[in-house]
Amino acid sequence: MVEAVRGGASQRATARAFGVGLGTVQRWVARAADRRLDRVDWSDRPDIPHHTTRTDPGLEELVLRVRSELREASVLGEYGAGPIRAALLERGDLSWPAPSLRTIGRILERHGVLDRRRRRRPAPPPGWYLPDVRERRLELDSFDTIEGLRLVDGPAISVLTGISLHGGLVAAWPERSITVRRTVDALLEHWQDVGLPGFAQFDNDGRFAGGNSTHDAIGPVVRACLALGVTPVFAPPRESGFQAAIESFNGRWQAKLWSRFSDATLDDLQVRSSRYVAASRRRHAVRIEAAPARRPFTPAEWPGLEQPPTGRLVFLRRTTDTGRASVLGHPLPVDQHWLHRLVRAEIDLGTGRIRFFALRRREPSDQPLIQELAYEPANRRWR
Repeated sequence: MVEAVRGGASQRATARAFGVGLGTVQRWVARAADRRLDRVDWSDRPDIPHHTTRTDPGLEELVLRVRSELREASVLGEYGAGPIRAALLERGDLSWPAPSLRTIGRILERHGVLDRRRRRRPAPPPGWYLPDVRERRLELDSFDTIEGLRLVDGPAISVLTGISLHGGLVAAWPERSITVRRTVDALLEHWQDVGLPGFAQFDNDGRFAGGNSTHDAIGPVVRACLALGVTPVFAPPRESGFQAAIESFNGRWQAKLWSRFSDATLDDLQVRSSRYVAASRRRHAVRIEAAPARRPFTPAEWPGLEQPPTGRLVFLRRTTDTGRASVLGHPLPVDQHWLHRLVRAEIDLGTGRIRFFALRRREPSDQPLIQELAYEPANRRWR
């Protein structure tokens, strides 16, 4: 091939004549350069570089030691590549330059302490089922409870938890029990501190939804959200993914705080939880700052729960084999061709309409309106 090219043939014509790619011809011509063909080393060369730089063993030991220290003593309980590098930079007395995140990751992988998770397909964007949240125009706060915890030689406790979807702003309230009144008070306290989001998402627990035994039940938590101009969103029952952010935080709170310490009293646990929440907010300060803006809220603006509910409610549901979806206790017809599929039901209390939008994870931006019905909630006096 080199001889043909030197004889005047083009490299592309030579590649066609010998049945190889153009890159192969170019590689061998470059190998030969201007030397005589009998003096060229035509043997294959290894793909690995001649010289490799291995991280100093002492630095690797330091990285592993810092990881162990963070795992045991960190307030947040985080010990990945990011926290390890931050801890190394804080020391300031290293004999080596602080390694990059990628180098730390390779060190952890070499020593078998790096967990690896892979998805079969890319995940949809956060909040994909709400256009305003998906486009980062509004923030969404998710709330949930942790049940079944018991202090050592003490009473059982529950924890109300919260986290914002884009900012990762967390909150936690350990209590002897999470009642409806305590939930409303906690939401007001939290939103006075950080501002109001556009949406507040819950599961279908009766403390959040307002009771599942009657039709058109709009409880105090929903009324509080509507009174503040926050749209309540209810995740579909027994569906994974929609509550992933808050479930992940629930797991972190239990793994990084509850399982690591044995607090004697509820007061001690509340103090430790407050420290953990404060440390988490400092850790994610940049992300919180970059999240969609929140509306300020002061106690003087609180209108109370007595006024009739107005605004919009959102229910995420999956249709049945007859194309119906259950909303506020009513099995409503959606679409006979949209069976066992996700829908977003939006109830406009002002206009008395309920609209159903089709949802698909693989096409998160395509959410057509497939049904619109008249809706009139039961006229119940608030007590």
